[in-house]
Amino acid sequence: MTPDLDSLATALYVKTDDVLKASPQLAPWRPAVGITPKLTDAELVTLAVMQAMLGFTSEAKWHRHARAHLRHLFPYLPQQPGYNKRLRKAVELLRRITRLLATDTSVWCDDVWIVDSTPVECGRSRETVKRSELAGWAKYGYCASHSRFLWGLRLHLVCTLRGLPVAFALTGTKADERETLLDLLDAEPELLVTRPGQTLIGDKNYFGRDFEHQLAGHGIRLLRPTRKGEPERPGAELFKPLRQVIESVNETFKGQLNLEQHHGRTPAGVVARVMQRILTLTTAIWHNDRSGQPVLRSLIAYDH
Repeated sequence: MTPDLDSLATALYVKTDDVLKASPQLAPWRPAVGITPKLTDAELVTLAVMQAMLGFTSEAKWHRHARAHLRHLFPYLPQQPGYNKRLRKAVELLRRITRLLATDTSVWCDDVWIVDSTPVECGRSRETVKRSELAGWAKYGYCASHSRFLWGLRLHLVCTLRGLPVAFALTGTKADERETLLDLLDAEPELLVTRPGQTLIGDKNYFGRDFEHQLAGHGIRLLRPTRKGEPERPGAELFKPLRQVIESVNETFKGQLNLEQHHGRTPAGVVARVMQRILTLTTAIWHNDRSGQPVLRSLIAYDH
């Protein structure tokens, strides 16, 4: 199969539609009596993925493009306010579809994970910080890897060595990466039920005797670089090539899927747009895996 955007959109629509027919409770709640939406939930999910894949950060431009070029896939397209409202209400559906697609890949059962966090900027001017509805959640922080201060959030990501997202969370920039990781594992204990001896690779920020003891209680072996003053840790020769994987995944989110140009102004808006991009990457990996592509995380066939 030759991968292209139309084939990915069709496959995603069929998969989502089948899931919603089998489990209608996954769809966003709506009154039993009322007007049936002309754009189905499966079409909404597909439309959201195509928007992120094609790099449209302006929803006004996206709607103009969709109306001009995507009528063969979407006979009906809502107005921009309606699209925004439905996308925010569909966050849980996006998360469920992301997990279903991830578990339907050959790399879901990989026994090595990589963990890291990356900043998600939400504003630059002082007036934005004072007026934003994100105040209290978004924080001022410093990103050492990019040598910059910012006001916003951090996306904490656990992924496989092939770049498939496994678990993720959005926190303030000052949230402790270790506590966030433990919260992720506590929130989804089923992730590790069938994974005895899972290996997790992190950077120097994932340290501490108590922290490693809690990971061991989850059945996870932690590999990380040696901190200053520590004895040499095993597996040091593996870190440079493998750590580059998570940096590359973060660059995919930022460079190709425009993570930091999300334009979210409310907590619900930011969460929806971040979930939209995580679903998009997962969809590309799923479709590449099903179509036998050699590089699962490649978006080149779909982003034009």
